[in-house]
Amino acid sequence: MKSLILYSLLFLMLFGCTNVSQTPDNNIPPEEVASPDEENNEPGDDVLPGKEDKGLFYEFEEDSLTLLKNMTTEEKVGQMFLARCPEDEKLSLYLSMRPGGFILFGRDFYGKTKEEIIKSINYYQENSNIPMIIGVDEEGGAVVRVSSNPNLASEPYKSPQELFSLGGYEEIKRDTEEKSKLLKSLGINLNLNPVADVSTDPEDFIFDRSFGKSAEETALYVKTVVEAAQENKISSTLKHFPGYGNNTDTHTGSAYDKRPYEEFLSSDFIPFNAGIEAGAESILISHNIVESIDGKQPASLSRKVIDILRNDLEFTGIIMTDDLSMGAVSETASPEVRAVLAGCDMLIVSDLETSYNELLSAVSRGDISEDRIDESVLRIIKWKCYFSS
Repeated sequence: MKSLILYSLLFLMLFGCTNVSQTPDNNIPPEEVASPDEENNEPGDDVLPGKEDKGLFYEFEEDSLTLLKNMTTEEKVGQMFLARCPEDEKLSLYLSMRPGGFILFGRDFYGKTKEEIIKSINYYQENSNIPMIIGVDEEGGAVVRVSSNPNLASEPYKSPQELFSLGGYEEIKRDTEEKSKLLKSLGINLNLNPVADVSTDPEDFIFDRSFGKSAEETALYVKTVVEAAQENKISSTLKHFPGYGNNTDTHTGSAYDKRPYEEFLSSDFIPFNAGIEAGAESILISHNIVESIDGKQPASLSRKVIDILRNDLEFTGIIMTDDLSMGAVSETASPEVRAVLAGCDMLIVSDLETSYNELLSAVSRGDISEDRIDESVLRIIKWKCYFSS
């Protein structure tokens, strides 16, 4: 009964507000998408690795399927994007593309009151036919988009390492609960957190954002954060699969991970497994090129990496890319197409207009089948039913 009511609400939002067949009104034709690497992600080779699941969100399967069948191709493609929230002049255009959600950055909170932020987020939701994911990176420490605004928090949230030094895992839990309640009060439903990377070397690029301890201790940290966020109705994103290691910053260029696969099995995967078992709803894939898994593709564009996550770690939730505007993939031809062919469900992008047209064009040409799109969009709709329940 609960899922039926949720579907009814979603159905009304989808069909009761606007003409859902309307496509973005812009005069920019979709650009031709370069053919993906023939050896790795061939056009039309749409069979995803891994088994179809009956795991996360399965209780919403039937109603979500009904909703999916009434969506246009344009709407489905839009749902696969978690886009950087645009400036005001592009907001109407972005909303017309029916994105799966917006990710908010520091500029979206800077100098604003709580009431102003709530008003903006409510506007996004009211102008979307399907409830939007509103996400943010609020890790604490080096990455604080929300709590850096003194109108929202008395001080920026502390890093996981500092929290642990103050009060162990209990302090981690308390902080996550406080953080989640603040995000929820603003209308945010996804925190792209926790960082599940194992790092114990202060010289590592990722160290300051990590828990800074062993794989087993990091696993307990991840479990604590995911469970505390769930209790407060905030979805979590584990990052950066398959584990960042000691690699350089992929915001600025490519990073090659030369570690043996055994190290991932004995260390990096342990916190991700803990997060999956705790019920983490989504996992973000890094842009590192992990040579022991796939030496040719960034992890975010690699079917082999996704295969490990779906089959070996048995993850049944949402798989998303890191931002496709980052230097490690920004020069890659059609990263949106490659990521979808690899098996990613959602694509984080800064330029929704270009990325949307790239992906829609690929589907229109048959480079990506609609069945492939449906597989991911079904997961996304189920996820939205889940966090709306």
